[in-house]
Amino acid sequence: MNEMLIQLIQDGLFAALAAIGFAAISNPPKRAYIYCAVIAALGHSLRFSLMTWCGVHIVIASFCAALLIGIIAVLISPHAKIPSETCLYPALLPMIPGIYAYKTFAALVMCVYYGGENDFLHYFYLFANNGLTTFFILLAMVIGATIPMFAMQKISFQATRQL
Repeated sequence: MNEMLIQLIQDGLFAALAAIGFAAISNPPKRAYIYCAVIAALGHSLRFSLMTWCGVHIVIASFCAALLIGIIAVLISPHAKIPSETCLYPALLPMIPGIYAYKTFAALVMCVYYGGENDFLHYFYLFANNGLTTFFILLAMVIGATIPMFAMQKISFQATRQL
């Protein structure tokens, strides 16, 4: 139990640090950094928990985490007086499937490099498997993050307007 908690905190901490770095690129207000960090930590920890302890596939886990990130970002935006997207996108970026994208490109290069049919088929299988996994993770993240913005339009699009 103690080891599981340490893993969860570690995962959330690294996601929070990455989200702060990604947020810094777009130069948001300084008050947005803490929201980005907390939202990223919660979302990434959910994905980690679902995958590690519940055996959920990475695509479904990414969808659930993106949905949570979207809900929290929309609900926090009026309180923080910043658009929900300011926290939403930096919090999503630590979940980008970089290793799958890298393996996709590496397999494509190996398809071109090897001329034999067996080698080509093996590397093409790796290319297709990793490429489809990358695509569906990204699609799940986009859909999961977008649903709360449209489901809670009144909160989402009026968060920064003066009443």
